Amino acid sequence: MQPSTDYFHKKAEHFGKNSGHTDNVSAIAEGILNTFVYERTATHVMDFGSGTGLLTQKIAPHVRKITTVDVSPAMNAQLKTKLDQLPCEVEMVECDLTCKEIEAEFDSIISSMTIHHVEDVGALFEKFHRLLKKGGSIALADLETEDGSFHTEDTGVFHFGFELETFKALAQKAGFEEVEIGIVTVAKKPVKEYPIFLLTGRKG
Repeated sequence: MQPSTDYFHKKAEHFGKNSGHTDNVSAIAEGILNTFVYERTATHVMDFGSGTGLLTQKIAPHVRKITTVDVSPAMNAQLKTKLDQLPCEVEMVECDLTCKEIEAEFDSIISSMTIHHVEDVGALFEKFHRLLKKGGSIALADLETEDGSFHTEDTGVFHFGFELETFKALAQKAGFEEVEIGIVTVAKKPVKEYPIFLLTGRKG
């Protein structure tokens, strides 16, 4: 089922040109690559909530294939314009992963600033666990708990960030091991600054 509203229709064209967004994604990618060693000729990654491909672009030189998953047609349209520049195989899937199954197994699932748009985070973690190969990894970045001021418009937000230990516990409950979480960068806006965490873990 696709949502009736593409919340990112107006933002998509300019999303990847915002230096704040790109700087934060660079820090997230660095955190991922400092934690996990991907095999250039073998690793298959899912980028959940891939948007215009900012994180995909950073990870692409280090893996064999990335499957991008995003519900926004506008964001996916922007990503399509970049495919020829990416140094790995890319498969694009336009769907709401919370209510659609993907017939694939992944070595790693990554995500940047998407999970606060998902209502049932526990169920999402369980799906991630099912989609990973044994020994596969997750690397998920999102907002630490905030006061609701981060989003100035309605973009389908279900959570004003997450309390770190609560988010970590959801990953552990879904079966992930070696779970670590910590602040990886800070989103700076005129009103205030918003810490962004990175959670990593493995499927045993």
